[in-house]
Amino acid sequence: MRVVIVGAGEVGSSIAASLASSHEVVVIDNDPTRVDELTYDLDVLAIHGDGTDVDVLQEAGIGDADLLIASTDDDHTNIVISGTAKACCSSFTIARVKKPQYLRTWEPNQGAFGVDFMVCTDLLAAETIVGVIGLPTAQDVDLFADGIVQMTEFVIPEDSPVANQTVREADRFDSLTFAAIIRENGDERDRIIVPSGQTVIEPGDEVVVIGSPDSTREFSSSIAPEEERPREVVIVGGGEIGYQVARLLEDRGFSPRLVERDEERARWLAENLPGTTVLQSDATDRAFLDRENVGMADVFIATLENDQQNLLATLLAKRLGADRAVAIVDTGEFADLFEEVGVDVAVSPRDATAEEITRFTRARRAENVSIIDGDRAEVMEVEVDTDSAFAGRPIREVAADLPEGVVVGAITRNGTLITPRGDTVIEVGDHVVVFVDSDAVEEVNAMI
Repeated sequence: MRVVIVGAGEVGSSIAASLASSHEVVVIDNDPTRVDELTYDLDVLAIHGDGTDVDVLQEAGIGDADLLIASTDDDHTNIVISGTAKACCSSFTIARVKKPQYLRTWEPNQGAFGVDFMVCTDLLAAETIVGVIGLPTAQDVDLFADGIVQMTEFVIPEDSPVANQTVREADRFDSLTFAAIIRENGDERDRIIVPSGQTVIEPGDEVVVIGSPDSTREFSSSIAPEEERPREVVIVGGGEIGYQVARLLEDRGFSPRLVERDEERARWLAENLPGTTVLQSDATDRAFLDRENVGMADVFIATLENDQQNLLATLLAKRLGADRAVAIVDTGEFADLFEEVGVDVAVSPRDATAEEITRFTRARRAENVSIIDGDRAEVMEVEVDTDSAFAGRPIREVAADLPEGVVVGAITRNGTLITPRGDTVIEVGDHVVVFVDSDAVEEVNAMI
């Protein structure tokens, strides 16, 4: 597939790196230094120019492209790029936007603006935050098979009852599969282990499980049994992400408190969030945080204007006693640093956007795809057809033919979840959710 990416910032470069090994990728950027860096760093053709200029798009071969991805930092530019590309060729267009109003305009009339698929950065970040806060120690959550199947990554705390148990001892649930363990191991960082029943779960491990949402919640409770569904949720920062987080939490029955410094914005938030208590103040003011008992919060969420403010606010809240802290981090490479100094979950809107676009490009060959640990592995959902090597065979037999690093995590048949066991026969029409190490993706795709 020929892919033209306009914008070589954090999002565009990440997408280019993910696609370069298996696609013909062309990147356009108006920064000549960035173009030179990409030429050396990645196996892509990098072109210096303005992606809204049809001549530049044609130089990039837009006429032969299967996919155009507009990923600059400016919403208007991305929409113009998509419209220009659509005017001169038939390639599928993906536009990244920050403001949800563009998504609201596009959703009822998909194809508007010349955009075939639109990704809203702020809404995606809010959905990521809301997805993890209901599950103690969860780092990432994705749904498959119309929500029947859930993939979740959990971190195992030092004092967790699950720590130092074998997988067999920890697996006490009807419909859950332990798909992988990601472990930092001395010089060999983030080693991915496909667990057996005898594999010991160590403190600090990231455990990837696939199963029903109910079993996932039960496993979450077994990791941290003292933690219940959060009751006190405090959001600081009433920008678009903070607003969307509060709105989504209201939809799920929460009554969060939201702190916003700007008086006019705070008034608007109070009028538009009937289930949220809006407080007007500086969220980094320790006296205010003390006075409002922020230390009693089960979850503290920082969605302020910059990384420094988010880090300061979350560390203050943790020092005051907040149980769990989630922070937005604009610079994706800072996410690990945030988590090393005490932030429980750092959410990068740019990383989430790059992952969503990469996921969409891969999902065109599968029903759904989730990217694991920075593209080290995938969880994919595939509908089994008559040509599939899975069709009509028990999993025990299929497993013998699978490459290393592959686990069948769940099966759905006629809308019902089937927990895979060795003698489970996969039928045509089944939806199979599979964990796949990135080295095995192409081989598994060919089999399925």
